[in-house]
Amino acid sequence: MPRPNLLFIMAEQHQAQVIDPGSPCRMPAVQALAAAGTRFTRAYTVNAICSPARASLFTGTLPTTHGMVDCTHTVEPYRAEFDATLETWSQRLQQAGYRTGFFGKWHVERSNQLERFGWDEYELTGSPGYAEHRRSLGLPPKPECFSLRHDVKHKGYRDFLLYGAYDEPAEGTSEHYLFSRGLDFMDRAAATGDPWCAFISVTAVHDPYLVPNEYYRRYDPAEIEPPASFGDDLTDRPGIYRRMKSVWKDTPWRHFAEATACYYAFCSLLDDQVGRTVRHLQETGQWENTIVIYTADHGEMMGAHGLLHKGVFPFEEGYRIPLVIRRPGQTEAGGECARLVNTHDLAPTILDLLGAEPLPRAEGRSLLPLLDGETPLGWRDEAYAEFQG
Repeated sequence: MPRPNLLFIMAEQHQAQVIDPGSPCRMPAVQALAAAGTRFTRAYTVNAICSPARASLFTGTLPTTHGMVDCTHTVEPYRAEFDATLETWSQRLQQAGYRTGFFGKWHVERSNQLERFGWDEYELTGSPGYAEHRRSLGLPPKPECFSLRHDVKHKGYRDFLLYGAYDEPAEGTSEHYLFSRGLDFMDRAAATGDPWCAFISVTAVHDPYLVPNEYYRRYDPAEIEPPASFGDDLTDRPGIYRRMKSVWKDTPWRHFAEATACYYAFCSLLDDQVGRTVRHLQETGQWENTIVIYTADHGEMMGAHGLLHKGVFPFEEGYRIPLVIRRPGQTEAGGECARLVNTHDLAPTILDLLGAEPLPRAEGRSLLPLLDGETPLGWRDEAYAEFQG
């Protein structure tokens, strides 16, 4: 039996609730992955901002260990510096003979030199290739024809674009482009006969929630109900929570509803790319030998407690993340695992699944026993997270 391939799909700011049963957000491709694999219903990020969570994902360590405790681009290096002596699971796979390709958002450390971290080939978000792709479609550098747009203006803060819908095809999105780059890599790697690892890391569904009209039209803001906690005044919470909520104090529910519709539409756009990729792997004979992991760096409040985005407030919506793992030939397909798992568990899990050497300094635990329906002795009864921002 040849060694399995690995397709890792990393979303950004993806609330776990949108793939829960009964969610109004439609993500049939991801739901199909869950039906063919295992959905972890209590997976939590170790940090609700991108860089600390992503560094934990790759090293299997907590932010206080790897040092990247804030976003790479928001603080001086002395406040958040990645420990480059730590090995990553991608280096281990490369050493084991895997062809490795990374496409999209990195934000693990500041060098953006991914060859240092075990990636044979990579293209990062914002590359000249994407600009050329849009030109080839006859599109401007950024969407211009908005049918819906909302900018937030709040004293003491810079104005910022929150959501919008525009008249362009899905082929012009960075999500479509990055998945296409990933598919090209998979096919070229497969032609060599070597196993491959493709990591596709999109900016969806991070704000601003900007989507083509064809996706926005799938959701009616008038049909979206406020979360049960929307009216929470946070009086029994730390003052910083109320300060962050003050940004939205003059925002009526109508705008929250439109933002939610755009967010759901963004999720559906991402889901279509997942479905396109699965179909391609099936058509090219690679599907039955490919492990798929679908997850996100952190969640999104999306109106819960009257908040948007993510941050210091440790609410379920911001810290619980989607996690689906599909293995070829999995006998207990469609299962759910309610054990508490964390972001940094994925590094030892990947190496365990692919039979590569473990990371000696990893602090997470392999999820392979849970995937096999077992519960190791001493499994955690609480999830762990940090926030130093």
